Amino acid sequence: MTYSVTLIPGDGVGPEITEATLLVLSMTGVEFDWDRQSAAAFTVERRGEELTNPAIESIKATQTALKGPLETPLGGGHRSVNVALRKEFDLYANVRPIRSIIPFRSYDNIDLVLIRENTQGLYAGVEHFVEIGGDPKAVAESVAIVTREGCRRICKFAFDYALHHGRDKVTLVHKANILKMVSGLFLEEGRNVAREYDGRIACDERIIDNAAMQLVMQPEQFDVIVTTNMFGDILSDLMAGLVGGLGMAPSANIGRKASIFEAVHGTAPDIAGKGVANPTALILSAAMM
Repeated sequence: MTYSVTLIPGDGVGPEITEATLLVLSMTGVEFDWDRQSAAAFTVERRGEELTNPAIESIKATQTALKGPLETPLGGGHRSVNVALRKEFDLYANVRPIRSIIPFRSYDNIDLVLIRENTQGLYAGVEHFVEIGGDPKAVAESVAIVTREGCRRICKFAFDYALHHGRDKVTLVHKANILKMVSGLFLEEGRNVAREYDGRIACDERIIDNAAMQLVMQPEQFDVIVTTNMFGDILSDLMAGLVGGLGMAPSANIGRKASIFEAVHGTAPDIAGKGVANPTALILSAAMM
């Protein structure tokens, strides 16, 4: 059987880690039909902020993509292509396995999974400036959008993942003590879902700041962690640091109609073309695929 996959090498070190990954995949005996798309093919239109071009059509056709890092300039109104892709394909679940491959500093037996809600929260992109006294940027406002259905489906995804991968426990990470509504709704739905798996998957809860501390001090107490978008973004990088950094951490963005597997580290233009970039993250992402 041949699998059709959209291939996006990306920017910076992306092309060279992609070639290393393709070499590894060629040794597996699995046949792929790669539809190679340039990172430059992505265009984020300002009106409606819709992604257009053949790359998007390719992902719609293959329903699977392997992607290297893409560059997004800071500030200036530039929208992240990664965030736009998640919205375009409703890639609501970001799966980040964190596992020790080689002994690293304090820990050599890390085996955790972070499940991050990938489309809502503060990353929904609803923000604007408020003009005061002639200053057009006197106040910046950002709205966190969290829906009951969005909370339920990511929590259910996490419990299903734990059940199907032989995991024992899911930890709900939140800030409901302060964000009573936004984080409170996530916690409420997480508890509702947990009751459906009672006796099969254990569940506990951690406030985000305590979870961050506990991950550094006693990571072995965790198994599968599920949380909202921004908290997951931060914790996933922290957890990658336990096993050597983002160069050792794979990632999958899962939706009902498409999935994108990617290296989540940056483009590292300072080392691009020097033959020293670590391809492990993209290789492991391909293994998840």
